[in-house]
Amino acid sequence: MADLRGRFWGTRRKSGCNALSRQHGRRHIAYLNRYLEPAESLAEILFGLIMVLTCTLGASLIAGFDRETLRGLLIAALGCNVAWGVIDAALYVMGSIFVRTRNERIMQAIRSAEGDAAGLAIVRQALEPRFGAFGVDEDREQFYRSLRGFIVRSDTRRGLVTADDLRSALAVFILVAATALPPALPFLLIADPVVALRVSNVVLVALLFVVGFYWARTIGGSGWRTGLVMMLSGVLLVGIAIVFGG
Repeated sequence: MADLRGRFWGTRRKSGCNALSRQHGRRHIAYLNRYLEPAESLAEILFGLIMVLTCTLGASLIAGFDRETLRGLLIAALGCNVAWGVIDAALYVMGSIFVRTRNERIMQAIRSAEGDAAGLAIVRQALEPRFGAFGVDEDREQFYRSLRGFIVRSDTRRGLVTADDLRSALAVFILVAATALPPALPFLLIADPVVALRVSNVVLVALLFVVGFYWARTIGGSGWRTGLVMMLSGVLLVGIAIVFGG
């Protein structure tokens, strides 16, 4: 039931593609693959990188900064990502609750509908915006009838917040918070604060390219082209944020 809702009605539950990733031996990202779709993981990483890059590029515009100033900047960037990791994780859980509650109401309406035609009309109304452009009418109607029958014969209900929701939220927090760590390394390894800041910015821009590259790999696009677009778009967004005081 959860799988059907995730595929057809927009819930953020994870599909079987994650099991395929684990079968290929990617144990170092098995946790994230289990509870987040690849596009979701990459989006969270991108969000975290842009947050840090906004801080570091903004610092590049400050004249006369010293090592103490950059240390404060580093702490602020880490704290910002940790705080937004908590916020984004909470928003993830809230979104899951919203979608699950909506789907439960739709399924309850299907079960309590008077007659097959009324229940089928509810299914069609819920799914037609997503599938109206695919296949032929007869195939879609057959699918809707099968799904309605499945829902009527089942009465599986889940809690408002599930353990998987919390694990997924934890994965979101880890991704957003962890993106601040690679740009922090230059400040720990390089004595010159100016050089450390420049290296940190280079690391962040390079990571934007890597995120775009692997994002394209998940959808079958051009990794190099998407990586370059992601990198330039990220820098542009950061520039806009800096101009408006972000």
